[in-house]
Amino acid sequence: MSYDITLNDPITKRVIEIEPHTIQGGTYQVGGTTETWLNITYNYAEHFYRLIDREKGIRFLYGKTGAESIPILKKAISKLKDDVVGDYWEPTEGNAKEALKGLLYFAEIRPDGVWDGD
Repeated sequence: MSYDITLNDPITKRVIEIEPHTIQGGTYQVGGTTETWLNITYNYAEHFYRLIDREKGIRFLYGKTGAESIPILKKAISKLKDDVVGDYWEPTEGNAKEALKGLLYFAEIRPDGVWDGD
């Protein structure tokens, strides 16, 4: 199980496309993609509920603009450890932090975009 999170154009509601990138989640496009899309495992949910929103977790971002999400993401990132491990599915703080850093990258490039997901 996972979250499919996208940053969408506020007018067309379509996933925003940017320069090619290789930000990866649980599933990803081999060779990279231009979409502001990230698949994040539910294994990290405990961190998102603890640091982003106790009731909604990462879904707290849905409906917010990239600009609105930047301080939320930065605050959560600053509180997570750097214990990244090679097993993406391992729910370490570092692995969750890497996922949030990917979302932050999208938000900073397109602060006008609106988050959607699931």
